[in-house]
Amino acid sequence: MVYIDEGSNASLEQIGASMNALVGAAAAGQFAVNEHGGNALLAAIRKLLDWLEKQQNLRLVLGQEPMLGGSNASTVMKPYVHQVATDHQGFLTQLTALQETLVKAEAAIKVAMSNYRHVDEDTARQLAPEE
Repeated sequence: MVYIDEGSNASLEQIGASMNALVGAAAAGQFAVNEHGGNALLAAIRKLLDWLEKQQNLRLVLGQEPMLGGSNASTVMKPYVHQVATDHQGFLTQLTALQETLVKAEAAIKVAMSNYRHVDEDTARQLAPEE
């Protein structure tokens, strides 16, 4: 679907742009997938979206500044631990971006499946003998 080279740090903008390109390609009829393949992709997307939904409570906890105590070290660490979870490259930000990307991917796959059906039907009509 979307390839991200593990050797580089792809930004959220790059991933979003790739997904937008996939959605655009499907909408323009440039991307098609058969029902079997599309359903497999949709099942994987739904499974991950369900998992993300179930993590809402954990995400709320991670979004709060941690209670590390009152020592000097913990006082210094608290804002940084919170920042790692919530800044523009933070864990929670990445999970939110993943969820948005999966929703876009789900829509693109559905359109691509429709594209495949239309191409299949058109090809069948063209190959059908004239009456």
